[in-house]
Amino acid sequence: MWLIVQQPQPDDYVLATGETHTVREFVELAFKEVGRTVVLKGKGLEEKGMDQRSGEVLVEIDARYFRPLEVDLLLGDPSKAREKLGWRHRTSFADLIGKMARADLDAYKRNLL
Repeated sequence: MWLIVQQPQPDDYVLATGETHTVREFVELAFKEVGRTVVLKGKGLEEKGMDQRSGEVLVEIDARYFRPLEVDLLLGDPSKAREKLGWRHRTSFADLIGKMARADLDAYKRNLL
């Protein structure tokens, strides 16, 4: 961000990895961070993510959260930020998910106490 505001002319930059990941990957990594393995069962709207050991349903699809105009592929192109700013992402997808999961756990624990 600092590099962006230091530019002589205002401009728009996309800060992204240039990678694409599925919701499934997100779910698997997030639960892995808390020591649980998700096994996906079912198809389509009936698909559920179950804890491998206990069989507990950890995640399921809820059509209420579908976006009416969803695109098939979301992919940020950071090439302009690379070329003009020398910017490169330093946090991997897996590391980002780990940080997010730990922050959520910390917030949950603070609210319990």
